[in-house]
Amino acid sequence: MIVPQTMIEMWATMGSTIASFMFIWAIIHQYCPYEVRLYFGKYTQRIMSFFYPYIKISIHEYAGDRLKRSEAYAAVEAYLSINSSKCAKRLKAEMAKDCSNLVLSMDEYERVKDEFQGIQVWWVSSKVMPPLQSMYPQQERRYYRLTFHKRYRGVISEVYLKHVIQQGKEIRVRNRQRKLYTNGSGNKWHIYKQTMWNHIVFEHPATFETLAMEHAKKQEIIEDLVTFSKSKDFYARIGKAWKRGYLLYGPPGTGKSTMIAAMANLLNYDVYDLELTAVKDNTELRKLLIETTSKSIIVIEDIDCSLELTGQRDKKEEKSPDEDKEKSEKETRKEHHKEETGSKVTLSGLLNFIDGIWSASGGERLIVFTTNYVEKLDPALIRRGRMDKHIELSYCSFEAFKVLSRNYLRLDAHPLFDKIESLMKETKITPADVAESLMPKSPLDDAEKCLSHLIQALEEAKEAEEVTEKADKDASKQNAQTATKAAEGRAKEDAAQPQENSH
Repeated sequence: MIVPQTMIEMWATMGSTIASFMFIWAIIHQYCPYEVRLYFGKYTQRIMSFFYPYIKISIHEYAGDRLKRSEAYAAVEAYLSINSSKCAKRLKAEMAKDCSNLVLSMDEYERVKDEFQGIQVWWVSSKVMPPLQSMYPQQERRYYRLTFHKRYRGVISEVYLKHVIQQGKEIRVRNRQRKLYTNGSGNKWHIYKQTMWNHIVFEHPATFETLAMEHAKKQEIIEDLVTFSKSKDFYARIGKAWKRGYLLYGPPGTGKSTMIAAMANLLNYDVYDLELTAVKDNTELRKLLIETTSKSIIVIEDIDCSLELTGQRDKKEEKSPDEDKEKSEKETRKEHHKEETGSKVTLSGLLNFIDGIWSASGGERLIVFTTNYVEKLDPALIRRGRMDKHIELSYCSFEAFKVLSRNYLRLDAHPLFDKIESLMKETKITPADVAESLMPKSPLDDAEKCLSHLIQALEEAKEAEEVTEKADKDASKQNAQTATKAAEGRAKEDAAQPQENSH
């Protein structure tokens, strides 16, 4: 095949022109100051805008100082997940709410076309990469860019964007998977991360129906929770942040963590499990609060063990040298504890976290503390207004046992129930211990055998209580005898003292 001479000359000329242009551009880029290039680029863009008929709108994932993820970005992402799955060539896949289907969305740098009222628009998913020369590691900034003809500015800005946000929110609700979040260990680069929380899918099956608790108490808690979730206007009218605090306290094994899961399942809330020892300081604690979403439960479990936040506030009283020495030793241990954990969260910082100004940054949130020893907590931490409702989770009652029997053995009645009820009135046993006794240990274990295991556990607990009670009585009796002898000895010494003085 013979190529015409004019075609060869045209390609040669084009190649030479492109090479010359690239050479000149490389020289300008290398030797022309950045400020000058920026100046020319800005005014070139302004000149081109007079001839370019399209308008572009960018919706960034994080705006301003990146304190919180943009709701508009999340809504657009959800909206485009429906449209992009039909025409985009590169997609991202995530698990849907029922964990059986995949939800598809646009991958980075992908472009899709949408149509609204006969108007064509284009969406592009993109991101801004951080400079390679930066001395601090940074995350890329993702955004969506909408492009449309300028003659449709009014329709797009006033109608289409509202349509996108509304549809996106509805899609998010349909596809929403509840999540269990935890905060990672603090480090000096955390401000450049996209989020300070890590999460997995929340799949805890606990409900109030399966919770081992008296029916009346259960119903009271359910009504309180449901009332709170429907009280947005009420909280706005009284001028309070839409949040509520719950303090769950009681011995270990009484179902505090299970109660939290049941609360989340009842209200369809996410759960944020806050590990205080991993929080660097009060500022980081505040940022963690800001990044929590509405419809969520913020949990601090075993708060009496998390940090040194349980002591009473200092009182100006005269103390003996021994008390001063003991206090100094406690302060030394506290400082040593802070150095080990690396956390500088204070009681004041936690109080502000619960009900300070920043606590109103989001709505419809529950804050839940759990503790095994409520008497150790500072009264300022658990007063009404911070922990609004105090719920005691105590030892297993017979009514709670019947719930566990229904859950584990599918029994509502049995001849052994009377003996179990009698033993439960005489001894203390936690729901966790009852559940372990009712758990079948082999395929041959039937209901009667499991109930027999529980009766044996109750009898052993009763014997242990009797031994402990007897030991306490013996110790008290011995202490009383020792005190009596000491008093008699002092009396004899006092009586002998005048006789020695008379001599």
